[in-house]
Amino acid sequence: MKEYNSLSNNKKYKMLFVCLGNICRSPAAEAVMKQKLEAFGPECEDITVDSAGIGPWHEGQLPDSRMRRHGARRGYDISSIARQIKPADFARFDYIFGMDHENMTALRRMAGSEEERAKVMCAVDFMTRHPGHDTVPDPYYGGADGFELALDLIEDACDGIISKLLAGNGGRN
Repeated sequence: MKEYNSLSNNKKYKMLFVCLGNICRSPAAEAVMKQKLEAFGPECEDITVDSAGIGPWHEGQLPDSRMRRHGARRGYDISSIARQIKPADFARFDYIFGMDHENMTALRRMAGSEEERAKVMCAVDFMTRHPGHDTVPDPYYGGADGFELALDLIEDACDGIISKLLAGNGGRN
């Protein structure tokens, strides 16, 4: 796993998941994370989760219908409205998780300071069950298998992020 600033012991986290257009991977990660945190109950109620896209192409739209359908089969409500990341997000969020190398490059370029760049992390660096993957591939131009793989990787990444967050607070893993 790459070396990143460790997650702090402050329980009032604000995390943002970012992909290219905010209609497949990042809204799925937002929904998966919210549901997983909800299962922990009060110990995670102060954690805010949101998603955004690098570009403005899909602002105001629901996530891709295929991602919504695949997510629903797993019990996720993937229904956030797409938006583009803004410079203010770097101040507003504690952790900003990119889904692939392009997202990471764009996020680091957008960050206005070293402090903001330190908030940018690759979601897959928290995975423990899929060692052969170094990104969450964009399923947009592919078939059903791509959406299923993206969800598998996102679930793994979210579990790893939660494990890191809660380990610092003596929580369950």
